[in-house]
Amino acid sequence: MKKIIHRAADRGIQDHGWLKAAHSFSFAQYHDPSKVHFGLLRVLNDDIIAPGMGFGTHGHDNMEIVTIPLKGVLAHKDSLGSEGNISYGEIQVMSAGSGIRHSEFNGSSTEEAGLLQIWVFPKERNIQPRYDQMRYDLEKANNSFLTLVSPKEGENVMWINQDAFFSLGTFDSGKTAYYNIQHPGNGAYVFVIDGQAELEGELLKTRDAMGIYDTGTLEFNFSENSRVLIIEVPMQ
Repeated sequence: MKKIIHRAADRGIQDHGWLKAAHSFSFAQYHDPSKVHFGLLRVLNDDIIAPGMGFGTHGHDNMEIVTIPLKGVLAHKDSLGSEGNISYGEIQVMSAGSGIRHSEFNGSSTEEAGLLQIWVFPKERNIQPRYDQMRYDLEKANNSFLTLVSPKEGENVMWINQDAFFSLGTFDSGKTAYYNIQHPGNGAYVFVIDGQAELEGELLKTRDAMGIYDTGTLEFNFSENSRVLIIEVPMQ
């Protein structure tokens, strides 16, 4: 087993006024040569967007982009004709493929919006761009890891153009949970959204992360009520 620890305080912190961002990996003005990617995971941004503000229309290509709202409402619009709002309990996937343009704004004029935006390198390049969003059952993520994104289309799961899996769980203090790597050779990037968990001898607190690979099963012991995201990706 090999592991990499990324503490919350060591992320790249950017305050643009309307946007407060914490970058787990090198992004925009933040660059750390030791934090460019974890396997095929390229970006994990933890963003707070001021009321009524957001990212104007801009383009992406050949990247799998997953957005997970943590609070508030996010208003989406793209060049495929998709338009609508997403909020906590939903997840958004864009396969940028050969090219897509989109905007993401805080849909509220009074409340902040919080979100995680994650980029994963694609398995196939220049595919037809696609957009999708889904509401998931929060109860099914209670004291268990619920897979929300996978390489295969299915009921209650979003498809991604990569052998990657995104799983989310909400755990009570005192609980133990296990996660099994779903694709041989993949690594897992574990991000503690809030709470506190012991994982492989390491204590992870709110917004701490650990990348783990060359292993098959992860054991978590929770000492606080916690929310945890696992991003499982190929390591090459």
